[in-house]
Amino acid sequence: MIANQILSLTGVSATDIASSLLILLAGIGVFLIACKMMSANLESLSSNKLKALFAKTSKSKLIGVGIGTVATAAIQSSGATTVMVIGFVNAGIMTLMQAATIIFGANIGTTVTGQIVALGMFGTNSISTTIVFSAFAGIGAFIMLFTKKDVIQKIGGILAGFGMLFVGLNMMSGSMEDFANLDSVKNFLASISNPLLLVLIGTVLTAIVQSSSVMTSLAITMVFTGLITLDQGIYLTLGSNIGSCMVAIIAGIGSSTNAKRTALIHLIFNVTGVVIFMLIGMIMREASHHAVTFGLLFEKMFPNALNTQMAMFHTIFNVATVILILPFTNLLVKLVTKIIPDRKKKQDANAPHLYYIDEHLLSTPPIAVQQTKNEIVNMAEIAMRNFTLSCDTVCTMNFKDIETFRTNENQLNFLNKELVRFIIKLTKLEMSDADRTYLSSALHSITDLERIGDYAENIIEYAERMSAANEAFSEDAIAEIKDMQLLIDELYQKVMKAYVNGDRTSLNEAYEIEEQIDDFTEKMQEGHIKRMDEGVCTSDIGAQYMSLASNAERVADHFINVAKTIKDYAVKG
Repeated sequence: MIANQILSLTGVSATDIASSLLILLAGIGVFLIACKMMSANLESLSSNKLKALFAKTSKSKLIGVGIGTVATAAIQSSGATTVMVIGFVNAGIMTLMQAATIIFGANIGTTVTGQIVALGMFGTNSISTTIVFSAFAGIGAFIMLFTKKDVIQKIGGILAGFGMLFVGLNMMSGSMEDFANLDSVKNFLASISNPLLLVLIGTVLTAIVQSSSVMTSLAITMVFTGLITLDQGIYLTLGSNIGSCMVAIIAGIGSSTNAKRTALIHLIFNVTGVVIFMLIGMIMREASHHAVTFGLLFEKMFPNALNTQMAMFHTIFNVATVILILPFTNLLVKLVTKIIPDRKKKQDANAPHLYYIDEHLLSTPPIAVQQTKNEIVNMAEIAMRNFTLSCDTVCTMNFKDIETFRTNENQLNFLNKELVRFIIKLTKLEMSDADRTYLSSALHSITDLERIGDYAENIIEYAERMSAANEAFSEDAIAEIKDMQLLIDELYQKVMKAYVNGDRTSLNEAYEIEEQIDDFTEKMQEGHIKRMDEGVCTSDIGAQYMSLASNAERVADHFINVAKTIKDYAVKG
């Protein structure tokens, strides 16, 4: 009855209100998809630059802030940057101090979206910038449709995402204008003047959609259409900064202690900034008897530009918060360390674990691909260490390092399984053709490295059999094994240089060394047959030696297989 009376007074039907709500939801959906589309294509297109950027993280706080700002502005997602940083911390390759400064910068970088939205609202008498920018959705779609080149497709995806951003914005704006014509809605919203309540609403809504960009853009649109006041929009935006922490909190759950601390740093940083600005706002209102507010200040700073007023507040708020809190970063790190202390129960240092990759890195595929490569390089180092240990053991018949060998073998088996699982998940995500090609070859490399570990285990078994029979290789045989070790070590160095740097010159040098190893293992077998004929070695020892030489040759084959994969993706030089 009451609802019908309100509808009759406003002259708006229930169908019109339902339509406006549906258009609003559609606009939010298009906006979210556009953000995701832009983010994914920007990440893929700038993968190498992102990798280089994060490789420059250092103890300099300003550099950290700069990296966080640039990375977030580039991929249009503070959530992705924060989750990626948590992944780095969880993997132990970034300190809390570095993570904190990058997160500070991410808060500045995320304001770029608001500025883009504000830019799209200019133009009234002529064609508005919203319509002009919306046209990029069609342009990008045509580019994606009529080209097969990966880089051009990514550019088309970025343009399409950029255009869809404004399509969604236009839909939200249209629905807001419909609501702005309803006195009942305007009166209801006008009644929500308590800053704390507005911040809470902004926090909850942002936590639900998990995108501060959407909430900020929605607030800008609501202010622009006259649905809410500038002050209301400002406090909703403040709340969106707290709500954005939900992504980091979710990412920190189930992660390492330092990853949880990183999520807490993000929450404390954003909450502190909001509290400071709310106190400033309260002092201004009370001192001026409610005459001076943030809204009034920004109206005077940017007259006749409601859209710019909101966007500039968001930017100034985040920049000012960074300036205020950056000097206290050390204290903030100490605080979260006390709040979340190290676990009393120490983990087994020898337990298999991942060194570079983490599930949270899946949110940023280009970085995840680089970390996968680092993990494979680490796996190769472990495999080489075990091969060296096995040869040393069989030559000296000293088993003092057998536990280290077993630990390494367990680690290799663990990495084999976990890397394959991680890569399968990673390949389902959006990425450049180069990264996808690399991951395909990486699966073969992992198998090759695991097999090297198996051959090292075979050699240890030969040593154990010989020890049980109280036998040993002759001095000549041991000398040959050591010479073979030197050749394989030289091969390993060339293979890793080729693999890490995509160096085709090192690959060619590795081929030459591998041929030398083939020739040398043949001579090893021939020499041992001669020693057996001369009665220097028994048939049992001879069988072990023949197998060892064969295993060494296979180790070299598997290492060269790893190096060969660069032919699939390395640039010819």
